[in-house]
Amino acid sequence: MTEPRIHVLPIESPAPWRASMPMENARHWISPFESEGDGAPVSVFLKQSAYDQAVVHAATDLENEVGGVLVGKWCLDFETARQYILVKAALPARFTQQGSVFLTFTQDSLVDIHTKIDAEYPEDAIVGWYHTHPRMGVFLSHYDTWLHDHFFPEPWQVALVIEPHSEIGGFFIRQALGRIDPSRYFGFYELEDEPGQSRVHWKNLQPLSEKAVNKGEDRNE
Repeated sequence: MTEPRIHVLPIESPAPWRASMPMENARHWISPFESEGDGAPVSVFLKQSAYDQAVVHAATDLENEVGGVLVGKWCLDFETARQYILVKAALPARFTQQGSVFLTFTQDSLVDIHTKIDAEYPEDAIVGWYHTHPRMGVFLSHYDTWLHDHFFPEPWQVALVIEPHSEIGGFFIRQALGRIDPSRYFGFYELEDEPGQSRVHWKNLQPLSEKAVNKGEDRNE
């Protein structure tokens, strides 16, 4: 495979914002691959509006892959020094080349994305990307992993995969030494606009508190 001629990232990587984790009104969704105390090195806080944008875009083509970039901030918690990203928007990539099992960001799509970021999110950065796997499940293919490593190389940048038919999704996050497991995905913190008003409907994720209750019920059986 030839070296890419286009780059998603700016030349200089941004420094992390120092801010407390926005735990207020944050609902923690976890995947089957994680449990309490078994999270990723980088936590994902996803605004409901960004979740809605990604889900709506995923439903626009149920036969071919679609995708885009995740825009927000890379942050460092004041007290714990824990890294997290705050995803404010999921921007659909236009002018892509796509099929049932692939998605390619073209030069025109990247120019269009950066133009939109400069106009609407001038103080934010690309914190990752998302794409769909129609009828294939939640995983990273060899090409997905290659694309992630070459175009989103920062340790804190993530990849979100959505399977619109089954209504499932998850985040792929680099572990120690920058490695990423293409078969293990993580959940996220949903930043609710109003307390108790969740919008997440992915069937493979579960609220952490609910999982804890279910474990307690299992122990009592």
